[in-house]
Amino acid sequence: MDLAEFRARYSLNTLPMLDLIDANPSDNKLRQAAVLIAIYEIDNQLQLILTKRPPHLRAHPGQISFPGGKVEHTDANYQATALREAEEEIGLVASNVEVIGALPAHKTFTGFEITPFVAIVKRSFVPVIDPGEVDEYFTVPLSFLLKQYNRHTQRFERRGISYPVHFIPYKKHFIWGATAAMIDLLCRQLSPSPR
Repeated sequence: MDLAEFRARYSLNTLPMLDLIDANPSDNKLRQAAVLIAIYEIDNQLQLILTKRPPHLRAHPGQISFPGGKVEHTDANYQATALREAEEEIGLVASNVEVIGALPAHKTFTGFEITPFVAIVKRSFVPVIDPGEVDEYFTVPLSFLLKQYNRHTQRFERRGISYPVHFIPYKKHFIWGATAAMIDLLCRQLSPSPR
């Protein structure tokens, strides 16, 4: 799949752009966050940008995540949050990003509601990692993620309710939870076959 095909497949089932979501506090008790699902073409192959969080962080230490973070009151909207965090965490500047849509917000057991924005990195860049927020930067081929047998789901019970937990093993990494769920949703949206 190249960028043109990615755009075409994504636009077939895309949801309305969430650019009207502002950074005002929500009425619920969930903390608002936004992430960037960034597609990056490297050597004619589409890659998904991911990071590994450092072990010292209070929220989700050591987990694989997208660039992103908590909404700040100074952010104009949730998209601005995702772009700001991507620049702070990995040095991906907003002028090098084309946001093409968004996925539904994802609620976590840890009290976050995460809004993911789907984007394309326009030009090559050299990642500059903030060690306070990122332990490791890496990419995963979109072709690997699109193969359904590489994406797994198991059900776990919490307080008497059964929940699906998504996970994706990739090389030395174990992608799971909200990140894996958002990847799965994106891949199902890109899939040309019936879901």
